[in-house]
Amino acid sequence: MTARSKIEARKLDFFYGSKHVLKGLDLACPEKSVTAIIGPSGCGKSTFIRTLNRMNDVVAGTRLAGRILLDGADIHDPEMDPVELRRRVGMVFQKPNPFPKSIFDNVAYGLRINGERRRGRLEEVVEKSLREAALWDEVKDRLRENAFALSGGQQQRLCIARALAVRPEVILFDEPCSAIDPIATARVEDLIQRLKTEYTVVIVTHNMQQAARVSDYTAFLMLGELVEFGDTKTIFTAPVRKMTEEYITGRFG
Repeated sequence: MTARSKIEARKLDFFYGSKHVLKGLDLACPEKSVTAIIGPSGCGKSTFIRTLNRMNDVVAGTRLAGRILLDGADIHDPEMDPVELRRRVGMVFQKPNPFPKSIFDNVAYGLRINGERRRGRLEEVVEKSLREAALWDEVKDRLRENAFALSGGQQQRLCIARALAVRPEVILFDEPCSAIDPIATARVEDLIQRLKTEYTVVIVTHNMQQAARVSDYTAFLMLGELVEFGDTKTIFTAPVRKMTEEYITGRFG
């Protein structure tokens, strides 16, 4: 692989109590590209991406072995601040989760908790982030309205804008289109394609067509193990492993 790895797992094992969820995972996500994580329900997809910004740290009874590197630095190093890590590695969840605040205040939230108080700077970043999330033209005259007034698809793009406002380097998407309609899905997919020019994107999806449309690389997980990883075109047209072919063609999963 010629692309530089931005974030990667090495010999990663993860446990919920005694349940061994991820098993010896070696997976590198190339910089400024989209990596799709596919596999049947319960294979460890969401658990994997939540290890990348230590979201699983807040779950009681979990244990991790192995290493996760961001730009070559171990994210579990004592000198790595988890709050700063989550600024650098943002996340967009399965269901839109706007805060019960105005559209403006949702996007400005991360800046404010990091100490930004300058009105002009907040306005600048809110507009830039909403433009990047392809939402500005729809909400520019409604910034003081409650975010809950937006449609589901608009709320999801608002959550993307909120993640972008703190200028992350990596954005994790955990099935971001599963709770929105097909038109909104198409907009989010177009957005993901544009984001990779500036950000490294990792997306969990159960939708094979979506993975084929939006990603540059695809990783297929099965029962917590990495079955196959490669460029998406190869994975979908000429996979090495028979199990990969059977999953992609719908013979199981």
